[in-house]
Amino acid sequence: MNIGKTLFAQVMAFIPWSSFSRIVSRYRGDARVRSLSAAKHFRFMAFAKLTGRKSLRDIEASRGENQSKVYAMGFRSLINKSTNSEVNERRDWRIWADLATVLIRRARKIYIEEDLWLDLKNTFYSLGSGTINLCLSFFLGSCFARPSLR
Repeated sequence: MNIGKTLFAQVMAFIPWSSFSRIVSRYRGDARVRSLSAAKHFRFMAFAKLTGRKSLRDIEASRGENQSKVYAMGFRSLINKSTNSEVNERRDWRIWADLATVLIRRARKIYIEEDLWLDLKNTFYSLGSGTINLCLSFFLGSCFARPSLR
């Protein structure tokens, strides 16, 4: 029997939860939400991103398959997709932007002396969780490199 933390719980341990709480308070992130706190919402969406989920239904299905591990991952109860959808619409986006800023600042401190392939001093960040599917028929005048089928 494994008595250690799950990998997900270990990743969540790196999140500065005290800073996160201050950010949520600043934007009143838990003010109009009854059932899904900002911390639980973050864990839920981080789980989805880290496991490559593509929709709220996909997230719900994958967690349902692992009910015995849900508690160890930090989910004290299951979250249905309609609740998450509603919270995604209502919660202030600035919470996530400020959290990203805090995490980026921490990463800069950790890796400031490392010779990385990117410049941490003057880097522009664009964070997104979705994908944009494009149809080539809209871009008839453009030239696209297509893989060879040989």
